[in-house]
Amino acid sequence: MSLLGNKEARSKIEELLYDDISPSNTAGRINKEMRGSFKTSKNTIYRYIASIYGRKIEYHRKSIQYKNRSKVKVNKLKDRVSILKRPKIANNRKRYGDSEGDFIVSGKGGSGVLLVVVDRKIRKTFLKKIFPVSIENVHKAMLEIKNRYVGIKTLTLDNDILFRKHVELQKLLKVKVYFCNPYHSWEKGSVENTNKYIRRYIRKRSDISLYTDEYIQEVEDKLNRRPMKCLDYCTPDEEYAKYLKRVKQKES
Repeated sequence: MSLLGNKEARSKIEELLYDDISPSNTAGRINKEMRGSFKTSKNTIYRYIASIYGRKIEYHRKSIQYKNRSKVKVNKLKDRVSILKRPKIANNRKRYGDSEGDFIVSGKGGSGVLLVVVDRKIRKTFLKKIFPVSIENVHKAMLEIKNRYVGIKTLTLDNDILFRKHVELQKLLKVKVYFCNPYHSWEKGSVENTNKYIRRYIRKRSDISLYTDEYIQEVEDKLNRRPMKCLDYCTPDEEYAKYLKRVKQKES
């Protein structure tokens, strides 16, 4: 049956596309959910978007701008532990709880930063606006995320000056902290890729202090309900729920 002839599939596909899920991940999710009763592909969905039936979706997609960010980094921090010493199990994404952290910064004249923490295995993302910006407030924000992020084991960061009291941070979180080599942003690729997605909703050069906590939460929710190919088209929220269920079973 064609896409146009399957009302249920068409409705599900449009819902995912309007939620800014890529055509590739949309196709994977639909095929997973419909279990053989309907099958589609990213090319079919691209053709649908380009047809007269997908004009509104096409307009919606074009209204989202993909923008990268730039950020000044510092040299190696004192007493930092190199990413080279991070456990192999964390490097290979074999274990839940190994995370990466980064900042999205305001543009010139703006204030505030957005703290982004991503689980390397299941891509579960946690966001926290920091305003005013200080090391103390960074530590508070990290602790708030840690309290929501059950089972966090390691945290990989860059060499931002806001992490210069990383020894204190590690003691506060009771989590092992590792640092990328200076200017090697690809060593924390999960959070870098997540930042690109966030930039659809928090534009480069914007003033992060002006975004409400409610809006930041909406962005976080969007990130965590994305079907992802690396998760066999499950969402980070679904994978996180599975982990929490396993923890509960072990405790009972």
